[in-house]
Amino acid sequence: MATQVAFMPGTRAKPKTLEVIWSWLTTVDHKRIGILYGVSAYVFFLVGGVEALLMRLQLARPDGTLLSAQTFNELFTMHGTTMIFLAIMPMGAAFFNFIIPLQIGARDVAFPRLNALSYWVFLSGALFLHSSFLAGSVPDAGWFGYANLTTRQFSPGSHVDFWMLGLQILGLSSLMAGFNFIVTIINMRAPGMTLMRMPLFTWMSFVVQFLVVLAFPAITVALILLMFDRFFGTLFFSPAAGADPLLWQHLFWIFGHPEVYILILPAMGIVSEVLPTFSRKPLFGAPVVIYSGIMIGFFGFGVWSHHMFSVGMGPVADSAFSIATLLIAVPTGVKIFNWIGTLWGGAIRFTSPLLFALGFISMFIMGGLSGVMHASPPVDLQQTDSYFIVAHFHYVLFGGSIFGLFAGVYYWWPKIFGKVLDERLGQVHFWVMFIGFNVTFFPMHFLGLIGMPRRIYTYAPDLGWNFWNFVSTVGAFIIALSFVVFMVNVAKTSRWGAPAPADPWDARTLEWTISSPPPVYNFAIIPTVHDRDEFWIAKYGDGHGAPPRKSAPAPPVDPASIHMPPPSYWPLLLAAAIVLTISGLLISMYQVILGGLLTLYCMARFMLEYHRPAPGGHH
Repeated sequence: MATQVAFMPGTRAKPKTLEVIWSWLTTVDHKRIGILYGVSAYVFFLVGGVEALLMRLQLARPDGTLLSAQTFNELFTMHGTTMIFLAIMPMGAAFFNFIIPLQIGARDVAFPRLNALSYWVFLSGALFLHSSFLAGSVPDAGWFGYANLTTRQFSPGSHVDFWMLGLQILGLSSLMAGFNFIVTIINMRAPGMTLMRMPLFTWMSFVVQFLVVLAFPAITVALILLMFDRFFGTLFFSPAAGADPLLWQHLFWIFGHPEVYILILPAMGIVSEVLPTFSRKPLFGAPVVIYSGIMIGFFGFGVWSHHMFSVGMGPVADSAFSIATLLIAVPTGVKIFNWIGTLWGGAIRFTSPLLFALGFISMFIMGGLSGVMHASPPVDLQQTDSYFIVAHFHYVLFGGSIFGLFAGVYYWWPKIFGKVLDERLGQVHFWVMFIGFNVTFFPMHFLGLIGMPRRIYTYAPDLGWNFWNFVSTVGAFIIALSFVVFMVNVAKTSRWGAPAPADPWDARTLEWTISSPPPVYNFAIIPTVHDRDEFWIAKYGDGHGAPPRKSAPAPPVDPASIHMPPPSYWPLLLAAAIVLTISGLLISMYQVILGGLLTLYCMARFMLEYHRPAPGGHH
């Protein structure tokens, strides 16, 4: 409690440095956990970016010698794993943590200590995965780890073990966060906030949590089977023993395709918040956008085998998954139509958040169109495992997710840090990134169509691939330059930026009704909600003649009287004990036993920490 009180307005002038560090290590405040997720994700995003630059340098010219084949295998494996599990997913988690409680009028998430535990488990898993660089056993079998390439026979050493165990740790974190946010959104909405009055970002995040808790068990089962094959000699994926390696592909892609929507739906939610604000119009057809998001999540579980047309599933299976893949384009197209309808006739302000949102829409349309092409098995067979696929999924995951997430970064930065990012540098960041992105990835369509396979570390000079590979490498460095501009913007704003008001964008939802950054308790008085655009209607009316909704002045509230969840160091210790246990599988069974006992002890202390009511009846 002392840590939280120390940061209550008016309680302490300036905490000591050690107090600040300790408060971050033991925090259970959803806003601080959101910032921790965001900073961690950006660091790993830079790591994955450096890996990409090294690969592009290797491929800039034929017969490249910068990297060996083994190092190239390691880099593309870690690049894919890092970007998906350690960068884009936690960037979404950063916004879930910071924004959802504010948008639904809550003071925190349903289980604050579980929230802290999910972050520390995520960070522990990420560090464990990257400790493979120190151990000289970097994962090298691709981010999807196809069987039976990952069995001991073809992947000796501990390269695959780091990947397999690291993903299991990260899966634990995702499941904890998923259940936490489902309970939070169902149970902790402000009075009057029905499901259909929830902001669109919260809605898309809500769908994502169901995808997480339903999709991750599939990859967990696959990883456990693989762990038994590698550690205990079982033969789940061995064709020689009568097993079917396609079992891995089915389990992986049952997780893998919903994972695409786990990565893209938060960006869709962000764009659905940014467009109404900067066009000064309500979201066009908001209920349809919500239903479309739900349908995307639902259909996302029925298209996994379009990743497997080339394995020979037969005409019936191919036809079924081809039709399902075409169907999922319908709700996606509806969303795009609604976003354009929102802009149509609006009083548009071309600020940095809106530019990134427009970048998301345009690039995602291109990635979506090339994705629909793969719904056709004959077309898919021509393009599978070529650079056309690399271009397609980067248009979806970078052109879609990253552009959308940066729309959120520029939009909510004033709310998170209390300062508005420099607008001119923001626009420079957008245009350099937009140009660099297209220079990098559009030529990969050509490379794929003229036959360049993915995952090759070099190529002969007479294949016709030289020019577009060089152009693509130049584009990759332009993208890198754009993130230098972003970091300069962050440094400049942190040093010289003016304090942001509570509502710098003239926005529409509840988070903009409180100060920037918000106080520890978020809302001194929990608001009552009457509409999806509650704040906008309170300011301007409903646009159909109704006057602005004026509320009676709220009585003053003493911040010290507001109960907030106290800090705890048990989430951090429990996460460390879990990693100690799992890493013991690579070192010693004694470590596994010791780590297991510590994990049980930390779990017990975590469970019993506040089992007795505190003074005032709070838990």
